[in-house]
Amino acid sequence: MSFLRTISPLRAYRDLRQYLASRKTYEVVFLVLAIMLTWTVMFAIANNSKVQKEYRPNIVYAEQWPANRSDEQIIAQQKIDGPKEKAEADEVKKQQAETQAAYKRLDDKLKKYGF
Repeated sequence: MSFLRTISPLRAYRDLRQYLASRKTYEVVFLVLAIMLTWTVMFAIANNSKVQKEYRPNIVYAEQWPANRSDEQIIAQQKIDGPKEKAEADEVKKQQAETQAAYKRLDDKLKKYGF
């Protein structure tokens, strides 16, 4: 712990100032240019690095039906599929409502802080 007592920002500043004062002008100028160039390249790389989302196609599988189906068969299948589709639509609406409520709560908190 005695090592931490010897560290001082003021001493570090004085040391840096003494080091830079002992250097020639062109050395300090090139040091500043090198630091600026390094930070510019790092900022450009960080600014342009965007991670692409993995492409996942939305595949829709269609059932194959014989072309000579009767109307009764079609209506019977629709009666079977109707409740499933309604349940899926209700689930989607429920998820959308939950997401909307979460954003509403976030918006209310931000408005409370003045944003």
